[in-house]
Amino acid sequence: MNIFVLKAYTMIVAEIEIPDNKSTLVKQLLKELGVTVKIKKTEKSPYDPKFVAKIKKADEEIKNGQTKKIPIDDLWK
Repeated sequence: MNIFVLKAYTMIVAEIEIPDNKSTLVKQLLKELGVTVKIKKTEKSPYDPKFVAKIKKADEEIKNGQTKKIPIDDLWK
């Protein structure tokens, strides 16, 4: 997904999300109209940001040794 930030006469700034397969066409059209185009490509994660933060926190806890090891024999007691 590409995000176009448009500045026309430094009065209007528009942010438009355009699918990758349409970005070339839109870019050409805007250049023909004389609009300055700055393209910022972004990658959207399919995961919820809260979930990602929780996983990263757990990884840090593991690195810092903040874990508890349970022997396999004790799992079902």
